[in-house]
Amino acid sequence: MNTYFRITAYHPTENLSVIVDSYGLHEKLWQFSSQMLQKGFKVIEVSNAEKFLDVNITKAAPDMDKYILRASTEGEPERITHLLNGVEYHAIKVEGKIYIPDREKKV
Repeated sequence: MNTYFRITAYHPTENLSVIVDSYGLHEKLWQFSSQMLQKGFKVIEVSNAEKFLDVNITKAAPDMDKYILRASTEGEPERITHLLNGVEYHAIKVEGKIYIPDREKKV
């Protein structure tokens, strides 16, 4: 079974924010989070495909061998609100890329 996960993370030493997807590389979300923590990142948001909503990022094709970098920028990720289909949600923005980490967290 292929699992689609998304993490937003911040690396304080490098002052770098990323949105990274894993599609088939890990069986469990905690495995993905653990790898990011081991690389020095502070995990900001974690989601699976059933939980998050894409705004201007589309899901990637399965890749069993590597992570899929969706966005990166200097500084911390932005926490914003975003109106989608008439509903206002809490969202994350990195390098102009926006997604809603939890479709249940409405403003």
